[in-house]
Amino acid sequence: MASYTGTVTATGEGRNGGHLASPDGLIDLGLAIPKELGGAGGATNPEQLFAAGWSACFMGAFRRAAAEERIRFDSIEVTANVTLNHAETTDPTEEFFLSAELEIVVGGLDEETIGTLAKRAHQICPYSKAITGNVDVDFFARAA
Repeated sequence: MASYTGTVTATGEGRNGGHLASPDGLIDLGLAIPKELGGAGGATNPEQLFAAGWSACFMGAFRRAAAEERIRFDSIEVTANVTLNHAETTDPTEEFFLSAELEIVVGGLDEETIGTLAKRAHQICPYSKAITGNVDVDFFARAA
């Protein structure tokens, strides 16, 4: 069985002015708290990075689910919206949590088929598996 390990190191102040770098040099990014959360903005953040990885991975899982069913389609676009939520609580383990939405837009299929394949893709995708039971996810399936 083949495997792959992606390695990225965070340095500095983490999400508040920190830096991310991969040993191969393909990732070399600054981090900033978004303006919406009172930060300076102007750089990426963990939620955007998670959304990027998840949307790409989910697209691959959707393609695999369709191939398993011998279903063809014209185009696909997956948008992941990952939200960092802040709850008013004194329990630090419950203060911050994620919620998410996945929007799957597919050309050449009806919304029912897209929804069925999206459910299967959610079972296949490693990102989806990692957050199941931990993150509330809403799905939106649309025909292009």
